[in-house]
Amino acid sequence: MNTSSAITKLSQAMLKVQQQLQPAIKDAKNTFVGNDYATLNSVMETCKDALISHGIWLTQLPCPAPVELGTGHIALETKLIHAESGEWISSTAVIPLPKNDPQGMGSAITYARRYSLCAMLGIITEDDDGNAASNPVQKQARQQRVKAQSQKPVQESKNDSSRALPKLDGVTYKNVQADDGRMCVVATGVTLDKKEMLKAAGFKWNSQQKVWWKYAVAA
Repeated sequence: MNTSSAITKLSQAMLKVQQQLQPAIKDAKNTFVGNDYATLNSVMETCKDALISHGIWLTQLPCPAPVELGTGHIALETKLIHAESGEWISSTAVIPLPKNDPQGMGSAITYARRYSLCAMLGIITEDDDGNAASNPVQKQARQQRVKAQSQKPVQESKNDSSRALPKLDGVTYKNVQADDGRMCVVATGVTLDKKEMLKAAGFKWNSQQKVWWKYAVAA
C-alpha cells in the first residue's frame, strides 16, 4: 500500500463513506461452482454514490506486473484520491492471466477490480434474500438477472495449457470461462473410470453440467 505524505482529510472523508456503505448484493451465480457472487456492477453500485458525494475520486488502472514474475501476469492499481486536498491512497494487486490474450486480460482485470475495490473500501457481500422485506422490487430485478446469468452459456476457448494436468487415455482438457470471469479447466471424454485420478488432480464433479472441472488458477 502507498499513500501521500498526509491522508488526514482523505481519512475523514472515507469515514463518512464507510458509514454509508451497504453490503454488495450477490447478483450472479457461478454455474461451475454453484455459488452466488457479487459482480463488479454490484460492487460499484454499492460504493459509487458515496464516494462521489464525499469528493473521492476512484481510479483502477492496469500497470506492469513485477518483471521477476515473468510473462502471464497483470497488475492493477486501485487508487482513492481526495479531490479537494489531493491526498491519496493506493494498492496494487498482481494476478496471473487465465489466458494470454485480450479475453483473458479483460477477465483478469474485472476479477481484480472487484476484489481490490472490496478490500480497499471494506465492502462485504450478502445474499439477495437479506433485502427481500425492505425492497422486494429490487430483489425481483436482481433475481431475474441471476436467472438470466445462470442460463447464459459459458464461453469456450481452445485449451492453451496442459501443465499440471494428468495424461489420461480418452480424456481431453479445454479452458472454459465461468460466469464470474475466472477460467476453469474442464475434462471431457472417457472420464467415468478416471474419477479417482481426476479427483487427485484437483478436479470436482459438477452434477448439473455433468463435467469434471477445476479452476485454471487457484484463488
